[in-house]
Amino acid sequence: MSSVNVRKAAIVGCGFVGSASAFALMESGIFSEIVLIDADRNKAEGEALDISHGLPFAKPMQIYAGGYEDVSDAYVIIVTAGAGQKPGETRLDLVQKNVGIFKSIIPEIVKYNHNGILLVVANPVDILTYTAARLSGFPSNRVFGSGTVLDTARLKYLLGEHLDVDNRSVHAFIIGEHGDSEIAAWSSANVSGIPLNHFCEMRGYFDHSEAMKRIADDVKNSAYEIIEKKRATYYGIAMSVRRICEAIVRDEKSILPVSVVQNGNRGISGVALSMPAIVGKNGVEAQVPIELNNEEETALKESSETLKKVINDILEENKNEKLF
Repeated sequence: MSSVNVRKAAIVGCGFVGSASAFALMESGIFSEIVLIDADRNKAEGEALDISHGLPFAKPMQIYAGGYEDVSDAYVIIVTAGAGQKPGETRLDLVQKNVGIFKSIIPEIVKYNHNGILLVVANPVDILTYTAARLSGFPSNRVFGSGTVLDTARLKYLLGEHLDVDNRSVHAFIIGEHGDSEIAAWSSANVSGIPLNHFCEMRGYFDHSEAMKRIADDVKNSAYEIIEKKRATYYGIAMSVRRICEAIVRDEKSILPVSVVQNGNRGISGVALSMPAIVGKNGVEAQVPIELNNEEETALKESSETLKKVINDILEENKNEKLF
């Protein structure tokens, strides 16, 4: 990583998610330089100016609008650009529009930067992570998506509310697609080492099946509910971006459910989806083999097949294009 500045990030796309992520990263103090890139240069300049005016209350840093040439020494390149999800639209509905956008963005990034880490945040994140990996040619450890990091946070939040405990003491993962086929990995969930069902009974809850279904559905439908109420989700994902960047820059080796192209893990290949992984200075260092029961294992395979069908459709549509 000698040719990158480990304190520099680039954000491509200055919509709600990109600008909220820039603000969250400025507040975190982990970067000393952030460049904002957007097809609308004025939008990038406006966001940079607005955030800059709060710097006297934060830590010293540079935040400015730039072009793709400014990503040349960025350690982490965060791609949030793409069409937003509309009310009633699934993440997978966004596929064609956003794959098209990535076909113009990723080659521009690669033209200037070969050594950074590509963090994909735009939706559908699993499909776009796979697309970014194909278009960039970067090693698989340096191209990954925010995946189910936010879904997992939603699960921990709702379980904390349900059990009336600090949600940071809840250890559970959402895996698979960041979308409708996602899986709550209940069989490995615990609260400070106590199996989840035991802890629920300690708190007076015995109808486990009903509670698990309700909470998993609430997690899955969170984004739809927020989009219905305020047209977009951005604060939760911005804090997820901040958390992932902290793990990278500080080489924390944190275990986070990021979206990575699978190469035989649990018999799944040729598709990007989320499984818990060790995240540090080199990106994704290893995937963590959590316990799954038969039902969860089957659901994970079905989730991968859902994504693979979409990928095969994209590959078929782009078969004549050399880059893809």
